[in-house]
Amino acid sequence: MIDNLLLGFETALSVENLAWCFLGVLLGTVIGVLPGLGSTTGVAILLPLTLGLEPVTALIMLAGIYYGAQYGGTITSVLISTPGEAATVVTTIDGYQMARRGRAGAALSISAIGSFVAAIISLALLMALAPPFAEFALRFGPPEMLAVMVLGLATIVSFSGEDRVLGATMAVVGLAIAMVGVDTGSGVSRYTFGSVDLLSGIPFVEVMIGLFAVGEVLHQIHEGAAAPIRARFRELMISRDDLKRSGGAILRGSGVGFLFGCLPGAGSTLASFMAYGVEKRVSKHKDEFGSGAIEGVAAPESANNAAANANFVPTLTLGVPGGATTAVLLGAFTIYGIQPGPLLFEQQPALVWGLLASFFIGNLILLVLNLPLAPVFAQLLRVPYGYLYPLILFTSLLGAYAISNNTFSMWVVLVFGLIGYAMKRLGFPTAPLVLGLVLGPLFEKALVQTSSIGDGDLLIVFTRPLCVAVLVLAVLLLVGPGIVSRFRAKRSKATNGTLVG
Repeated sequence: MIDNLLLGFETALSVENLAWCFLGVLLGTVIGVLPGLGSTTGVAILLPLTLGLEPVTALIMLAGIYYGAQYGGTITSVLISTPGEAATVVTTIDGYQMARRGRAGAALSISAIGSFVAAIISLALLMALAPPFAEFALRFGPPEMLAVMVLGLATIVSFSGEDRVLGATMAVVGLAIAMVGVDTGSGVSRYTFGSVDLLSGIPFVEVMIGLFAVGEVLHQIHEGAAAPIRARFRELMISRDDLKRSGGAILRGSGVGFLFGCLPGAGSTLASFMAYGVEKRVSKHKDEFGSGAIEGVAAPESANNAAANANFVPTLTLGVPGGATTAVLLGAFTIYGIQPGPLLFEQQPALVWGLLASFFIGNLILLVLNLPLAPVFAQLLRVPYGYLYPLILFTSLLGAYAISNNTFSMWVVLVFGLIGYAMKRLGFPTAPLVLGLVLGPLFEKALVQTSSIGDGDLLIVFTRPLCVAVLVLAVLLLVGPGIVSRFRAKRSKATNGTLVG
């Protein structure tokens, strides 16, 4: 493996490949900043520009756009509560609150550091364990994916705050919104009310832009013009305590992200939600989550980047895309006459290992570019909100229109902007609704396929060991916190009684 790794770095460190990697990372960051575009659209748009390049050079550039866009989406999520990427939605929860407290620089810095560390960890795992992980991923059929979706729904408790019933209700609303479109099993349209635009469902990215960006702008306008944040430059820098608090979160997020990234179709968005849920459970600062906990930024950002790299496990070893962006990249492989699969590592080692080595180099470029610039980006919050809010609304609507070149997307943003504003006014949690919306299509697809495999009998999930293990974990997530709380209450009561005696 060492020889292959040296071959990979020799390929990736050529002047031409370094230049195109830098360009890909830079373009990806810019694309990620623009609401609605994202890595999938960015790679698809810029793919024709690479047709004259060598295959390894072209793939290195496209991969740079991929993970560059991941960090670009974080910048707007933290600064103006506008997720540039679907996978950065979770970062908005605590990242934006940190920015409101004058700590945007620290949030952006820990995002860059977490992404870099996650890239190193996931790259090491990818190089060492790609074939075994690919075989493991093959064992995840529809019943196993159904169990994973149940596990995802069980994490709603982590996003519900004190009122779990309200959180569960908002998740059901999210699942209901996800049901709009064509039925997966029968192909019959449902809840479309005769609208052709609704046949493909209510678009997720537009919903996110409306709920977070437009909803936040309307809420701030209602609250009155707040004074621009005048944090001192020193306060915008990351502190030693921030790094200490974030270390465990980055490692856990990287592990969760890599695991979910290896599963075809699970994607970075679900990985970031799961990492946030895990971190909220194990953190010593649970009360700060939702109001600016730095762990709430470090964990999902690390998971996001680790999952992006791990998406290449099924893509390279099986020829099965791990997510939407790797599906586009799989098309690029076909254009260049390359057939991903088990033999790719043996037949074209320079291409495969050069691509993998470029992940490390590209993320290092991202770190060098963005870590010093994080406090500079944070200075955007000094702009008077009278100028900033119209800019946010304009970029949100422009980004929505750019996704499908359709005014319907703009209407979705505006409608869900009003819904997001109403939810903020009423104190309804947004995250459970988003999680329901993310899991809805995946859950339905796995449910229909599992039903077909079992001839209508869903109980087959209990005949598969992996399903049972995942479902047990889901049950523990639901009932575990209550049992632990009761045990602590009894223990505290017993201790107090002993002291009184």
